[in-house]
Amino acid sequence: MNHCGTKRLETDRIILRRFSTEDAEAMYRNWASDSEVTEYLTWPAHTSVEDSREALKEWTASYSRKDYYQWAIVLKSHGNDPIGSIGAGNLNDDIDMVHIGYCLGKAWWHQGIMSEALKAVIKFFFDEVGANRIESRHDPRNPHSGMVMKKCGMKYEGTLRESDRNNQGVCDACWYAILKSEH
Repeated sequence: MNHCGTKRLETDRIILRRFSTEDAEAMYRNWASDSEVTEYLTWPAHTSVEDSREALKEWTASYSRKDYYQWAIVLKSHGNDPIGSIGAGNLNDDIDMVHIGYCLGKAWWHQGIMSEALKAVIKFFFDEVGANRIESRHDPRNPHSGMVMKKCGMKYEGTLRESDRNNQGVCDACWYAILKSEH
């Protein structure tokens, strides 16, 4: 893959941009402190703005790497405050694959915002990075996450039983993927 780092992406309603440490209060307020948002994630809800600040220090320091992808989701009508995040981890250059993870503040659920963000990121990874496979997974108790994947053209590949861990403990994982040839 031709890694180029976290570039600014834009759609009709959102801007996907790099985080800065100045985003800590908005991150904490808009999603990171909400246990409903983090219920099926692999990191616990933040208990203070300092938790968000520490996460952002780590993320922003990683932007120097060409193979690091972590975007702040900013709603154009909401100023510059991020309302969620989307990023890629578990990159596998041997098979040109990226794994996407995302979360969004509860106030913005069920408005198509995450689907819009995921579509932009899928396009970026296929068109600019040269990925061949983009995958993601979700806990089956969080079906709305799978609906986002499906809406973006990802195909359900199966459920791996007790193959993952999140804030609920050991859990099943529903896997979805899209190939460049399907995009």
